[in-house]
Parts: sequence; C-alpha cells; structure tokens
Amino acid sequence: MDFERAIEQMERQAQTIRSFTTDVGAEQARWRPSTGAWSMLEVIGHLIDEEREDFRYRLQWIWQHTNEPWALNDPPGWVSRRRYNERNVEESINTFLFERERSVVWLRELTAPDWNVVHAAPWGPITSGDMLASWVAHDLLHIRQLVELHWAWTGGMLAPHRVEYAGDW
Repeated sequence: MDFERAIEQMERQAQTIRSFTTDVGAEQARWRPSTGAWSMLEVIGHLIDEEREDFRYRLQWIWQHTNEPWALNDPPGWVSRRRYNERNVEESINTFLFERERSVVWLRELTAPDWNVVHAAPWGPITSGDMLASWVAHDLLHIRQLVELHWAWTGGMLAPHRVEYAGDW
C-alpha cells in the first residue's frame, strides 16, 4: 500500500468535494431529487460524521481493540436525527474540510502503522489496510453522488429544455 499516496488522494478528494459545493445556494443544497434520496447538505453532513465517528475512529479501534466487539453505528439514521438538511452549506463544508485536515495530520503522525492488523467485524474480518482503502474509496462514492445531484438539478433548472444530447451515464 502506498500510504502517502492514499493520504494525498484524500486531500485532493476533499478539495473536489469542496468544488462541488462552491456557489451552491441553500435551495439547491437542501434539494432532494426523489423521496429517500439525499441532498447535498445530507451528503456533506454524512461526510463530516464519517470523518469524526467512523473511519478515523474505527482505524484506531482496529489497532487498539483487536479483540473487542465491533461498535455499531447508524450513518443512515444520523441523516434525519442530526438534521443535516437544516444546516448551512458553507459551514458544513468548512467543518468537513477541518475534520479531513485533522484526519490527514493524524494519519501522517502515525509511526510504522501495521496495515495487516485484523479485526472481526460483524460481516467478517477487516484489516486496518482495508479500512484505509475503504476510507479513500468512500469519498469517491459521495463525489459521484454530488455529481448526480448537480446533474439532476441542472436538468430541472433548464426545463423545459432537455439535456439528453449531453450524453447518458
């Protein structure tokens, strides 16, 4: 595993996430394309809590609590309980960037991390390296989600004109 490259990718991806929220108004930030879909604010709120309470926390947990049960959390439930969609988009993205920077500093301060430590998660074994790889990949899922939200918003904003000529996913 190229540890430094993974961290650099996390830094770049945070800026990509930032770019997809620049100049987004409150209406667009709170808009959901369908029932059950997340808004941009909900995506950012999720990323904040994943940064604080999931990936960084769980990576440390794997190393320090190898034989203890996997602590459960509820990211989908956090969306409504924590009222992500009522937050301010600029404050939310700044909070995410702050938390990501904390994560990057923490990762860079690790001395000789063992990426092969295994923990018994409820679905099966997971290594500390798996957790870091999943952390990096998790951003990409939500970058795609932000792109899809922009795509849907743009199509609606330009109606009755159609966007089919642009291409298809």
